[in-house]
Amino acid sequence: MLGRTYESQNCSAARALEIVGERWSLLIIRHALLRGVTRFGDFQRGLGVARNILAARLDRFVQEGLMERRPSAESAPHHGYILTDMGRELLPVVMALTHWGDRWAAPGDPPVIFRHEHCGGELHQQTVCDDCGRYAAIEAVMAHPTAPSPALA
Repeated sequence: MLGRTYESQNCSAARALEIVGERWSLLIIRHALLRGVTRFGDFQRGLGVARNILAARLDRFVQEGLMERRPSAESAPHHGYILTDMGRELLPVVMALTHWGDRWAAPGDPPVIFRHEHCGGELHQQTVCDDCGRYAAIEAVMAHPTAPSPALA
């Protein structure tokens, strides 16, 4: 994983990157979220990631609380890696990153479309105001610190 290079920053995004910012991390989470993958070998085959890298990422996810390691029902020596609520809540992040990639980094049509299971409609990430319920354009979003940053003191 990343070194603790963000310790001096009072920033939740930086802290999140310490957990899921390494290469392969969000792809592993994506496979668990959207493909239901839980077994080490299935992650490895589906992603083509080196076994040692995958083992390190899965161990870190368990350590950080994104996944739980559970004995596999099929055979005792194998384990499944099950997303916790914390891990499942990365779905909007994966969706937003996918949509950004579709627009700015992927040639041609999107390789995947997110659909609502209930009606089949397309799903998109949007920024909506808690108070008025209106969509907020990028230009209308402001960040307000809730406490003084120790790095700024």
